[in-house]
Amino acid sequence: MNMRIDKQPHRVASRDEWIEASRRLVAREKELTRAHDRLAEERRALPWVRIDKDYRFGTSAGQQRLIDLFGENEQLLVYHFMLAPGDEAGCIGCSFLIDHIDGVLVHLRHHGVSVVAVSRAPLEEIARYRSRMGWNIPWVSSHGSDFNYDFKVSFRPEEVAAGEVDYNFKRQAPWGEEASGLSAFIRNDQGEVFHSYSSFGRGGEALLPAYALLDMTPLGRREPAQGPKMSSWVRRHDEYEPQPQATSQHGCCH
Repeated sequence: MNMRIDKQPHRVASRDEWIEASRRLVAREKELTRAHDRLAEERRALPWVRIDKDYRFGTSAGQQRLIDLFGENEQLLVYHFMLAPGDEAGCIGCSFLIDHIDGVLVHLRHHGVSVVAVSRAPLEEIARYRSRMGWNIPWVSSHGSDFNYDFKVSFRPEEVAAGEVDYNFKRQAPWGEEASGLSAFIRNDQGEVFHSYSSFGRGGEALLPAYALLDMTPLGRREPAQGPKMSSWVRRHDEYEPQPQATSQHGCCH
């Protein structure tokens, strides 16, 4: 998808001026990096909550408990993927995110962290969309359990009708019965599972290298100031129009 925008005249400087401006920017970037490190320490210092409810999930290996989703690892990240029963396709934003993390699963798995996507859709609907997208991420169904509701990423019809739901640690107007997020868990040798952290809303941007790369380009994200942002340009990866093939300006070697 080609995005055309009106480019405003931009200041042009000498190389020396650019280097001096870049030095000032690097100092600010380092401040942000150190602030990010401090925030990560605060995140790890959060208290844990023991999970006492016996959540069950539909998986390709049969019904499993939350502790089973850890596999051999002691830590578990659950991505709350917006795919409700009957949905023909998964959320565009969630799909964009899984495109980013699917390739790093092997690295996380060998560093003691399992990653699983969870949705309310039945397992056969999950499997159909996962196959369409070509992903490898383990993806299980919480259909019939309270898991999504307890972790504030799904809302019952009466909650939506009331006009306010608990999401991202505050009361706000819902945009539907499903929302996205990420939750972190850890288990101990006694078989107890603890919830350590959850992130919702724009917290998921930390998982999107595409945004980090766009933020380094001259034109940035090119998203509208008002209204939908990501969905103004992102599509499921099999829904983009094919880009025209570049015509070589050089003769064929044959």
